[in-house]
Amino acid sequence: MKKLSVLIISLFCLPALAQVKKAVFVIADGIPADVIERLKLPGMQQIINEGAYIRLHVGGDRGTYNETPTISAVGYNSLLTGTWVNKHNVPDNDIKEPNYHYPTIFRLFKDQYPQKKIGVYSSWTDNRTKLVGDNLPQTGQLKVNDFADGYELDTIHFKHDKQRDFMHRIDEQVISKASEAIKTKAPDLSWVYLEYTDDMGHMYGDSPQMEEAVKKLDQQLTSLYQAINYRKKQYHEDWLLVVTTDHGRDEKAGHNHGGQSDRQRTTWMITNNHNLNSYAQSGDAAIVDIMPTLARFLKVNIPDSTRREVDGIPLIGPVSIANAKATYIQGTISLSWSHFTPEGKVKIWGSTTNNVKTGGKDEYFYFGEANVKDGHALVDVKQHPSNFYKIVLQGAYNTVNTWVIVPGTK
Repeated sequence: MKKLSVLIISLFCLPALAQVKKAVFVIADGIPADVIERLKLPGMQQIINEGAYIRLHVGGDRGTYNETPTISAVGYNSLLTGTWVNKHNVPDNDIKEPNYHYPTIFRLFKDQYPQKKIGVYSSWTDNRTKLVGDNLPQTGQLKVNDFADGYELDTIHFKHDKQRDFMHRIDEQVISKASEAIKTKAPDLSWVYLEYTDDMGHMYGDSPQMEEAVKKLDQQLTSLYQAINYRKKQYHEDWLLVVTTDHGRDEKAGHNHGGQSDRQRTTWMITNNHNLNSYAQSGDAAIVDIMPTLARFLKVNIPDSTRREVDGIPLIGPVSIANAKATYIQGTISLSWSHFTPEGKVKIWGSTTNNVKTGGKDEYFYFGEANVKDGHALVDVKQHPSNFYKIVLQGAYNTVNTWVIVPGTK
């Protein structure tokens, strides 16, 4: 009888242990954090009640090598690759030469799980064809299994008008297709992109029209979340939902973006995950953190060569360190970091090359280790003279990187 009871308990627990993990992220274009925070948005509030809301930032580090324009496609690619513009090379909406040597979350996911499915639902066809790189040789012919996009090119069903109401109708089509796909096909990793809010921001700035657009977005997210909850209930799947934006808007009137002012840089994230870590709550989280968060949730093992380049930090699970800073002082590099665990070591690596940019490999040398709680270290680089250094700090739970450009050099 005792053995039978153990067997029954084990069988009862098996579905929970074997839950399939799936994720979907939504980029709702051009909504400042203060707009989200002041409006009553019941759809988003439901997600927040079950999970969390935090502020993020975009734009890289102001005044440094990785300062990044607060522009739409730039933000999308920062999310997709977990890197800033100095690496992913999408500085504007033209998307002329993305650097595919910095893989997107879709490519990392499919490399590890080629049998699993990915989906893209968007008004911009470029999101799938250029940023994700659907079927491009540069991405190894990565295949997007399910997609719905290109509606901006369909001027018969979505006749363009000066008020850009057609863009709202396109977003409605996108959310309808995405919700149906999640409910019936359930891709393992999906991206949903919605544009209308940014259009209203450009046309009307901070205005009733912009607020109404955000409320319409809220209704669309309700439909998407209902599809996710249907899957969770009917198929006992474990779903992660992340909703964010790509940039804020200017302080003066809310029409523009692209610069480095606080409001243009300040964004936000809503998720149904209620177990965000202490780094996520620190106030330093950024759009580049979403990629490694998705990877950790979906159990994607990021290769060492890529992990050393990722600028983001997971927002779920344990984190050792963040906020790496480095200063060159007469043959010595002074390092500092924030720590989120009191115990353990930080291994310090360095390289004087940036061959990854062109598809090559960098040779790293090992400088030693420091106590994670110390938050700083001095590294002697006299044996490795260079005008440029990549520094990688490896903690027990995550890796961070920073670059050093020696003063007076290019």
